[in-house]
Amino acid sequence: MRADALTARTVQDVFPAIRDDIADLHTWRALPTEHVWMVDPFLFLNHHGRQVYPRNNRGLPFGPHPHRGFETVTFILEGDIAHRDSGGHESVIGAGGVQWMTAGSGLIHSETSSDVFKKNGGPMEILQLWVNLPARLKMTQPAYRGVQQEDLPQIAEAGGAQVHLVSGEWNGHRGPFTPLLDIVSMWFTLSAGQQFSLSIASQRAVFFYVIHGSVVVNGRTVDARHLATFADDGDQLHISASADAVILLCHAEPLDEPVVSHGPFVMNTHDEIRQAIADYQAGKFDG
Repeated sequence: MRADALTARTVQDVFPAIRDDIADLHTWRALPTEHVWMVDPFLFLNHHGRQVYPRNNRGLPFGPHPHRGFETVTFILEGDIAHRDSGGHESVIGAGGVQWMTAGSGLIHSETSSDVFKKNGGPMEILQLWVNLPARLKMTQPAYRGVQQEDLPQIAEAGGAQVHLVSGEWNGHRGPFTPLLDIVSMWFTLSAGQQFSLSIASQRAVFFYVIHGSVVVNGRTVDARHLATFADDGDQLHISASADAVILLCHAEPLDEPVVSHGPFVMNTHDEIRQAIADYQAGKFDG
């Protein structure tokens, strides 16, 4: 299809992320908020930092905690994360890397800073996105993979965008992660004055969050720490940067299923939530 035959999607609204610090970790929550509950199948986004940690710091505060029923995708823009879980997975992923964890039937994991980061300090900025799983996959086998920056495709686009491809296909390239669902995920950078256009089928849900800078997408301004939502009336996004910008962009087919969440568990019914709590308390997430 020719680019000039595509129809621009309408931007429905633009919502600010809400400041919601966790201990001394500067945190903005873009989803869910009082303005927008979910962008099916995308459930949750926390934006931690950017902040600079001093030497001999305590690092990230996320000790062991459980999950069931969804996947977590963690984008490490600066700093690092030391991951350990009850499935026996363990890694330290540094700046520019990504972690993809399938909680599935149940997993306990911790997300802390490496000993090196806690000793030396430095800048830290991390985003964590939760992606729902359909009912048929809620109880799938848990899994985890971490990928360092050098193993993520970095694609220079004609308009100046630098695309960091995480999952799915983009212009002949494929991201290193193969999710359970058909999810295209990336973050990209634009310098002030640069433009980037891409096509996304109208039936797919778009998750569009500006991490830094300011852009105009299909005629609407979206500033840093803001989430844009879109109608399903078109198949083109045209993005121009008003200031140097970093954008997280994902898209997937909506699940259109009931969602019942309780803290770290996301299921389809209240009975399934009660069962998740009982299973966790009975030690069934321990691997």
